[in-house]
Amino acid sequence: PAGAEVELAMLVIDDRGRPQKLLTSTLLKGNGQSLPFQLRFNPEAFPVGGRVELRGRASKSGQLILHLPSMRIEQATTQALGQLQFVKAP
Repeated sequence: PAGAEVELAMLVIDDRGRPQKLLTSTLLKGNGQSLPFQLRFNPEAFPVGGRVELRGRASKSGQLILHLPSMRIEQATTQALGQLQFVKAP
């Protein structure tokens, strides 16, 4: 949404689904349209056999309004993820 602050983060996740390490993140300002983004990270920091997820959230005036369902990232390569669909926050 226009005026929203959008945060995307690539995280190492433990067996209980909890974030353990931040690999990279970015903050974007919502403009009511699709927001192109790139997340740059050191591929050597990508854990072999570990679980890595892309997570995202959008907030407006400090209130969480949308979140991105977790997306598993299988390999430390450049990837086009297509259009990401945020859903209404609970």
